[in-house]
Amino acid sequence: MEWDPATPPVAVGLVGAGPWAATMHGPVLAAGPQTRLTAVWARRAGAAADLAARLDTYAAGSFEDLLSRCEAVAFAVPPDVQAELAPRAARAGKALLLEKPLALDLGGARAIADAVTESGVVTQLVLTKRYHPATRAFLAAARDFDAIGARSRYLHGAFLDGAMATGWRLTSGAMYDLGPHLLDLADAALGPIEHVHATGDSRRWIELTCRHHSGAVSQMSLSGAVGLAASHAGIELYGPAGTLALDFGTVDHAECWPVLRAEFAAAVRTGVPHVLDVRHGLMLQQLLDLAAVSS
Repeated sequence: MEWDPATPPVAVGLVGAGPWAATMHGPVLAAGPQTRLTAVWARRAGAAADLAARLDTYAAGSFEDLLSRCEAVAFAVPPDVQAELAPRAARAGKALLLEKPLALDLGGARAIADAVTESGVVTQLVLTKRYHPATRAFLAAARDFDAIGARSRYLHGAFLDGAMATGWRLTSGAMYDLGPHLLDLADAALGPIEHVHATGDSRRWIELTCRHHSGAVSQMSLSGAVGLAASHAGIELYGPAGTLALDFGTVDHAECWPVLRAEFAAAVRTGVPHVLDVRHGLMLQQLLDLAAVSS
């Protein structure tokens, strides 16, 4: 995606210094040319200092210090921390690059959405798969596909060991971490989801059944606790004409990040909200809340 060199890059401050911040948010935002990473702040000052040094940027001494050095804030923190800090950033007039889910409960997600509405800042969600060309081609084809049902899956073993086997992911499980991806894709491919029912244990294996406004039914299998060499992930639509499928288990995220960065910068510079904004995140949170109540 072309970027006019006469347009100044968006100054972004990064909140968080964990594995995801270090492998995705930080390097991607620092790479430019549409953005420049102006500061890193985290509750663990040492980790923030290490990441800032690695990315040749400033280690902020406080959240307020970070806000004073940027025009947009990217969050790479647990959902409950995002729910606490994102409203403060929005009220300070900063554009927000938000992780999914917005929060661990509907109240936290609404607090972010309300602050964004009050301040009028631009927001965008890091729904990784949506920025890949294969996903966009699939969703374009889905518009002309008469689907009566769908099956999808997101299965891996990252919660068994390693950097992701900590904190909120172990407590809230696959429904909150992986569920937003499948709910988003099903909603985009088959139309608005009106109801969700969950069966199982989000920390082990959980099934979601969705009823769409179109009358279609979609089913989702989610687990982060299965021993697989690589994730099994994708969605298949079924209808009178046959099937339409997307396999994103082997998606190269390196193809997603430049698109995400460019679209976020364009949204900030034009003031035009991205389609995957905080309102979309709130819709996904409402679906997660429905599923949690039903389980």
